[in-house]
Amino acid sequence: MLDAIVRMCAGPCEIAGLYTMFDDGRAVTPAIDAIPRVVSSLGKRPAGLRRWLLPRYPSAVRELERQLARAHASRPIDLLVSTSSAAIKGLAPPPGVPHICYCHSPARYLWSQGSEYGRGRLGWLRRAGLGLLGPGLRAWDVGTSHTVTQFVANSTHTQREIARCFNRASVVVHPPIRTTFFTPPVSGQGRAGWLYVGALEPYKRVDLAIRGAHAAGARLTIVGTGSQSGHLRSIAGNGVEFTGRLGDEEVREHFRSASLLVFPQIEDFGIVAVEAQACGLPVVAFRAGGALDSVVDGKTGVFFDRPTAEAMVAAAKGCLELGDVSGACRANAERFSQERFEREMLAVIEGALR
Repeated sequence: MLDAIVRMCAGPCEIAGLYTMFDDGRAVTPAIDAIPRVVSSLGKRPAGLRRWLLPRYPSAVRELERQLARAHASRPIDLLVSTSSAAIKGLAPPPGVPHICYCHSPARYLWSQGSEYGRGRLGWLRRAGLGLLGPGLRAWDVGTSHTVTQFVANSTHTQREIARCFNRASVVVHPPIRTTFFTPPVSGQGRAGWLYVGALEPYKRVDLAIRGAHAAGARLTIVGTGSQSGHLRSIAGNGVEFTGRLGDEEVREHFRSASLLVFPQIEDFGIVAVEAQACGLPVVAFRAGGALDSVVDGKTGVFFDRPTAEAMVAAAKGCLELGDVSGACRANAERFSQERFEREMLAVIEGALR
């Protein structure tokens, strides 16, 4: 997402800097790595510790805000663009400078999925912390939403959340999908087994995918890492394979060889579901969130309405009964191309600058 925005803006204009709360120093993409970075004092904290630093997020944003103001004083900027799923949308621009926020979601742990973050080991401590700090952080989140000139939502689900949480209107621009990279397999390649791709975090409901695969007697491959890895391995049993983190080429091969992708979580948009469809793979998804924008029920996948193993198994059975839907999946995924994203985002940017 950030890479697409950077590449789109780098042609017609100069990017002054990338302001970020966290930076672990790893290379991201050539376009992003070429931009000077300004990192908050929270800095290079390990990813696993970042959620425990939640009380310090507002002060980190204010610190970046001061640095941005100093940079603007020496060399004025014309536009601030933030991409936010937590606190960085609170970064106030210098006076007179418009601020476009591409919002992936209002902070889930504050507004919508706090109970999911309370699952698993140390869940009780997260619940206690959110209960104590949540009201103040939500008040800060609402207050700083007024620093944004134009909200851009990544889905109609997120658009509704922005209205609910911040009482702000937004336009929807779906994220870009690399449809030229994620492509169907060669004709005749067989497909078998269930597939999950994503972070192993409480709100992703990978535990539900495991229970569903057990109930269906299906083989399940889980691609990804996260804080719930140990717990999920302990309940997996036979027929479940954990691959850990994989490169894009390996993930693509899993998309090309599985019979269906399980998508049991409420996702803001869910890029993985579209990448799978770009490879011709249908999706079994919980009927909520961004999946409602990206999956065509009965054509490129099947929804289930209750977060239970039985409901997932019934949806998986219905999905397999659709037959060969690889062509429909591919055509649907092409609606989310990078070219379409750049065209729509450029229109938003031009509007803000006018």
